[in-house]
Amino acid sequence: MLDWLFGGASGSRFTAADLQGRLGQEDAPFLLDVREPSEFAEARVKGALLMPLGQVPQQWQTLPKDREIAVICRSGARSGRAVAFLKQQGLNAVNVEGGMLAWQGPVERG
Repeated sequence: MLDWLFGGASGSRFTAADLQGRLGQEDAPFLLDVREPSEFAEARVKGALLMPLGQVPQQWQTLPKDREIAVICRSGARSGRAVAFLKQQGLNAVNVEGGMLAWQGPVERG
């Protein structure tokens, strides 16, 4: 059951710049951050929902089923694993390549 947690990243992805360009648009994806709370507090994309990777199997059903879900982490590795799991559940999830390290847009803190 936890194979997804230790497996490789999914093929569905877009860049941090792609995400930045889509935020604020009518068809903007739902933004899911799978980092740990301390990382999330340091800096996060405005509007992101925190759901640490280890909680995804218990909480994924709270995510929207009718929207694209952009999943972000620090570098793209954890989010890739989360995307693989979410796709197995039938959700339209994409990995934000490079994660917060590649993010050039504004951030929230605290």
